[in-house]
Amino acid sequence: MGFRLLRAVLSIAALFVFASVCLNAQQRSLDEFKNNLAPYVRSPEHVIEKMLDMARLKPGDTLYDLGCGDGNILLRAAEKYRVKAVGVEISGRLARQATEKVKKAGLQDQVTIVHGDFMQTNLSAANVVTLYLVTTANEILRPNLERELRPNTRVVSYDYPIPGWKPIDTAETAGLHGDAHTIYLYEVPDSIKK
Repeated sequence: MGFRLLRAVLSIAALFVFASVCLNAQQRSLDEFKNNLAPYVRSPEHVIEKMLDMARLKPGDTLYDLGCGDGNILLRAAEKYRVKAVGVEISGRLARQATEKVKKAGLQDQVTIVHGDFMQTNLSAANVVTLYLVTTANEILRPNLERELRPNTRVVSYDYPIPGWKPIDTAETAGLHGDAHTIYLYEVPDSIKK
């Protein structure tokens, strides 16, 4: 009788330990998502081209790509438009990948990868900002954009609008599976600056 009781107590204890581990893992996962405003989804090449065309990049411009992933927008902007490009990426793995791609392309003088949180990044040097964030993330980011960006700075957002801002242009484009997607172009007005 004692052995069965001991086995039952150990089974219950193991169940509690397992449940605790699962809850901690789930909480850690939720916390990581909460702090990750830009889950990595690679933008198709034709979308990158359209975003950069809409941004009206010109020599001397500085483009910031927030949540830059592996750096494709930055590389294309530097190669095609000869602008300075800064990518901010919170994932260490993706920031390393982007840095390696920049080195391989020989664009270290034009492209900088910042491993960090774009919510903590000063954006005042930007002439253009590119985003592929969900609408909620755009809403969270909006006060930073309004506070730090100069008038006439262009903001290009793929798929998701910036709540409270009115786009000056939109374009429809096909996604990887032929589904329709929207690119939004905004320009920071004088009246937004405080």
